[in-house]
Amino acid sequence: MSDLLARVTDPKATPFERLVRLMAILRSEQGCNWDRQQTHESLVPYLIEETYEVVEAVQSGNMADLSEELGDLLCQIVFHAQLAAERGDFNIDDVAQAIVDKLIHRHPHVFGERQELSPGQVRDQWEKIKSESGERPSALEGLPKSMPALTMAFRIGEKAGGLGFDWTTAKEVIAKLREELDEIEAAMDTADTDNHAALADEVGDLLFAASSLARKLRVDPESALKRALEKFRRRFETLQENVRSGRGSFDRYSLEELEEMWQTLKKDTEQ
Repeated sequence: MSDLLARVTDPKATPFERLVRLMAILRSEQGCNWDRQQTHESLVPYLIEETYEVVEAVQSGNMADLSEELGDLLCQIVFHAQLAAERGDFNIDDVAQAIVDKLIHRHPHVFGERQELSPGQVRDQWEKIKSESGERPSALEGLPKSMPALTMAFRIGEKAGGLGFDWTTAKEVIAKLREELDEIEAAMDTADTDNHAALADEVGDLLFAASSLARKLRVDPESALKRALEKFRRRFETLQENVRSGRGSFDRYSLEELEEMWQTLKKDTEQ
């Protein structure tokens, strides 16, 4: 057994220690040309890809896939820490200790004076502590600009709600949705060809309100939308097959006929 292999298969080391050693070796002169070439910036696409693969594994419910994808994501974290360690910025132990310190600070009801808080109270306390710590001038700072818009809307509402700026019930959000729909209709009724920007603003307000309704109902809007899209895709593919085996193309059916076929499919595929 080579010395390098022995270092990453050392039975006395924990699996995590082996991973850290392995990454250091891959980045060394004895390691891999591709790994040595990487930078924090070049690894960003892989970090994003692995994160989405973890999300897909969670949504699939396949625990074997989830275990594998979490490993791939962990590899990316260790990779970035190794790059930083080589520059003397920080190492993986610093990363772990920083999050330990942060979690202790953000959970005073556990590590300080014991309190029984509901999940909602814990979330609100978390946002309040962050705001009072002065870590960021605004409670809404820190959300990545590259975050999907629907997820960002959910998180912005959550952060604002944590400071007390929120609707009390889901029914209040439904009233807001109706208000936004009325405003869209009003913008449409102006029949102004230059009014597209105003319409876009109103549609944005509607989507933001919809994300708030999801939050109040404890539904992740991003996951819910993906499930809805997947359901639509399956039904539409079946509709396409029925059309092809019937009259051959969509233009040979009236919209009413297609809608009737669609409603039949919905009844047949409802779970």
